[in-house]
Amino acid sequence: MLLGFEKSADTIFGMASASSSTVLVADTEARDHVRAVTRAAGSSFYWGMRILPEERRGAMFAIYAFCRAVDDIADGPGSVADKITRLTAWREAIDAVYAPSPVLSENPTLRALSDAIARYDLPHKEFHAVINGMQMDMDGSMKAPSAETLQLYCRRVAGAVGLLSIRVFGDAGAGAHRFAVTLGEALQLTNILRDLKDDAALDRLYLPEEHLASQGIDTSDPHRVLTHPSMPAACAALAEDARQLYAEADMLLSGCDRRALKPAIIMKESYRRVLDSLVAAGWQDLDHDPGISIARKLWITLRHGFV
Repeated sequence: MLLGFEKSADTIFGMASASSSTVLVADTEARDHVRAVTRAAGSSFYWGMRILPEERRGAMFAIYAFCRAVDDIADGPGSVADKITRLTAWREAIDAVYAPSPVLSENPTLRALSDAIARYDLPHKEFHAVINGMQMDMDGSMKAPSAETLQLYCRRVAGAVGLLSIRVFGDAGAGAHRFAVTLGEALQLTNILRDLKDDAALDRLYLPEEHLASQGIDTSDPHRVLTHPSMPAACAALAEDARQLYAEADMLLSGCDRRALKPAIIMKESYRRVLDSLVAAGWQDLDHDPGISIARKLWITLRHGFV
C-alpha cells in the first residue's frame, strides 16, 4: 500500500541506492508477496502461470502484482488528484529501477518486479503504458469511447501486459508481438463485457459509441445504457469483435513458439469460455457469473499446458 498521497516515490517505496544501509525486504518475502497477491485474485491468470518454471512464474506474479497495485489505485477511493499523485509515484519508482545507478526498494512488489526486469529485459515503456491506461480510467475517457480510443485503452492496459509477458515466456519475436497485442485486446473486451455493472458503479462505460449508435442508443450515461432495451445487442456486437480477435490470435500462433506461449494459450482458452458464457446468457442478467469452475480451469491447464 502506498503511504501518503503527497509523498515522493522515494518516500513511498522506501527507495535507496544499493550502497545504502537501508534494511530491505528479503527477496523470498517479495516473491511470496507477489505470489499471494496473484493467488488471492482467483483469476485464470494464476492457473496459466502455474505451468512455468519457478523463476519465470515469479516474474509473471511480479508483473501481475504491479498491475493489481495500479489498478487498485484507479478503482479505489480518493480524489482524481490524489490518484494521479499515487500513479505518478509508481511511474517514478519504475523509472528508478531503470536508472543507471542501482535503486532498491522496501516495497515487496517493486523488489520482485526489479528482479523480473533485470532477468528478462522487460521494456520500460510498457510499464508506462499500463499507468497511462489507468489514467484513462480516471480522466473521463471511458464513457462510451470511440472505437479508436477503446483500442488505445486496450493496447495500454492489456497489450502492454502481453508484451511484458512474452519476454518472460521466452518468445519476444515479431509474431509473438502481434499475438500478444491481439490477444490482449480480446481479453480486455471480454473483461468489459463481464464487468458492465461494476464499471457503471464507477461511472464508466466501455461499450464503444459506434456500437451504441448502431443500436439507437443515444446516451453515454452508464446506468441509462444498461437499462436500455437495445443494450444486449450492443454487447453482442462487441462480443463479435472479441471473437474475431480470438480467431486472429489463433492464426498468429502459427508464427510463434507455441511451447513458450503455453501460459498465454491457457489464458486465451479460459477467457474465450467466459465470453461464450456471456453470449449464451445474452446480458439479460448483469449479475450472471460467467466464471469457470476450478475443475474446468484445471482441465484447460492440462489440455493446453502439457501437450
